Amino acid sequence: MSAPADLLAATTVASVNGVALNAPGEALAREVLRQRACSELLRQAAQHAGLLDSADTPYPGGVMSEAASQAIDALLAQALHVPEPSDEACRRHHAAHSSVFAKGERAHVRHILLAVTPGVDVVALRKRAEPILLDVRCHDGQGADAFATAARKWSNCPSGERGGDLGLIGRDDCVPEFAREIFGRVEIGVLPRLVHSRFGLHVVEVLARVPGAPESFEAVRGAVATALRQKAFVTALRQYLRLLAAEAVVQGVDLEAAATPLVQ
Repeated sequence: MSAPADLLAATTVASVNGVALNAPGEALAREVLRQRACSELLRQAAQHAGLLDSADTPYPGGVMSEAASQAIDALLAQALHVPEPSDEACRRHHAAHSSVFAKGERAHVRHILLAVTPGVDVVALRKRAEPILLDVRCHDGQGADAFATAARKWSNCPSGERGGDLGLIGRDDCVPEFAREIFGRVEIGVLPRLVHSRFGLHVVEVLARVPGAPESFEAVRGAVATALRQKAFVTALRQYLRLLAAEAVVQGVDLEAAATPLVQ
């Protein structure tokens, strides 16, 4: 029986320049494997640049040493050239994404958290989360409160006792990766996708939205410039990783299929 499309076969050992990314018999989600490959490319590049001791090796489970993390930060500071966004570019971005920079936007949100903890099989967790998402979407607005029932049964968040209700929240009330999926949007109801955060996988329902007050460009210019710098950084990092991959021997992992090469 073949491995699922998003899972590396347990018999496959992927590697970058001969450095294994997974242990024999260790099946990984392909996106996790790509993440490890990108991290390893950068770790080795830091060694070649003399920023990291040649004796440094990846820790078990794909975890890097603190020295490697610091060396990669130094490497990227040297290798990536991120231009300062122009005033014109900032103004265009603000005009196209004004809702993102609105002040005081709030949303009444419920969620079901399937937490990621040390040792948790993320692939199995996702397979458990997806049927929950499908079920609550199918019952959205159809009589009995399926979302609250599922939250009480499955959620690893204390809010599960309240049917997953987080109340009326703003951007600053949640972690950035969660906020990005909630705010600056118009969706009402159960979101059609799992929301990924540092805490795990979330099934999310937006019950209501309170629009924020528009902010003038002058008031949020710093935030707009930061957003554009981050976008430019991601583009530069993608290009740099493509160059590193082209010069490396990469086996068992398709880096071109990666949704993002960013190192977490």
